[in-house]
Amino acid sequence: MKIKAFSMASVAVSAFSMMILSSCGGKQVQQQEAPAPEIAVMTVTPGSSELESDYPATIKGKTDIAIRPQVTGFITKVHVDEGQRVRKGQVLFTLDQVQFKAAVDQAAAAVKAAQTAVSTAQMTADTKRKLLEKNIISQYEYQTADNALQQARAQLAQAQAQLVSDRKNLGYTVITAPSNGVVGSIPNREGSLASPSSMEPLTTISDNSEVYAYFSLTEKDILQLVGNGERTLDNAIAQMPEVSLRLADGSMFSSKGKVATISGVLDSSTGSANVRALFANPTGVLRSGSTGSIVIPRHSENVITIPQKATFELQDRRYVYVVNDSNKVTSTPIEVLGINDGKNFVVTSGLTPGQRIATEGVGTTLKDGVVIRPKAVAPAQAPTAQADSVSAR
Repeated sequence: MKIKAFSMASVAVSAFSMMILSSCGGKQVQQQEAPAPEIAVMTVTPGSSELESDYPATIKGKTDIAIRPQVTGFITKVHVDEGQRVRKGQVLFTLDQVQFKAAVDQAAAAVKAAQTAVSTAQMTADTKRKLLEKNIISQYEYQTADNALQQARAQLAQAQAQLVSDRKNLGYTVITAPSNGVVGSIPNREGSLASPSSMEPLTTISDNSEVYAYFSLTEKDILQLVGNGERTLDNAIAQMPEVSLRLADGSMFSSKGKVATISGVLDSSTGSANVRALFANPTGVLRSGSTGSIVIPRHSENVITIPQKATFELQDRRYVYVVNDSNKVTSTPIEVLGINDGKNFVVTSGLTPGQRIATEGVGTTLKDGVVIRPKAVAPAQAPTAQADSVSAR
């Protein structure tokens, strides 16, 4: 009975083992027979691209002139209002003129008195000279009279200079616009004391018939601009395309601008250089103090453009899966431009025309060595200026 029971147990164990082996073998067969994943593949081809780089900008008038008084006095009249367009020479403010008119009158009287003194001294000197010629008086007596004449003439010159100064000060009480432009804020009104030493100007006149947009370029941007020394900065500026101005509300300014200057010194704290672009502003819509973004177009020919979804990052490097002739994928490092349109990358190295890359399954299905069933997709559309631009990183 014990022998029979043992035999039955052995048979059961053997049967169970065969079932397990059969199950494992079935899975292996299923794995071997599993079809390769179907993945979209594109063939990279060179083409052209239009990208944009955005740089925050501050708008200033071509001239922003702070209006300050040249004499101290109370404001008796404000002739303009904030935001008003004025012409060169137009009266802006009038200061109290009473004391300055009195100074002019006093200086004019001093001139007349000095002129009389000169006339008297002249007659005395002429008389003394005639007497000297007849040997009636000594040379000393004549010289004393002549010295008095010279002193009277000096006093006249001094009085005349004082009159000119007082008249000029009187003229300073009428403050005029130094150029065409738009009036800024007017913090002081009638009755306020205006002084050259005041910290705050009476107002600011902005000539905004043309405006400057100030922005910054990094050291890397400038090196790319000059081709790492292949051309001078002046030549690079001259060859730069026209730039656009995106306003604070997202709309584009109607006129194109031109980069005029790039400062020759990099800011040690930011590592960037100040750049100035000039825009015509015939309608006056742009005002000093406005903000926006300078949009610099970047046109490239014979470049490879691929979808961003076809790439992945690993340890600060970007990769794509290249498909070989056996339809096996291999991760390949690439380099791309720092600017993009948010959908595609422009490849600068790592790929050659004619290669195939996978555009699906990146980060999920695909791994090195996986064999796929390619399905063709259209080549990546070249980035255009109309696409949403991303600032250079």
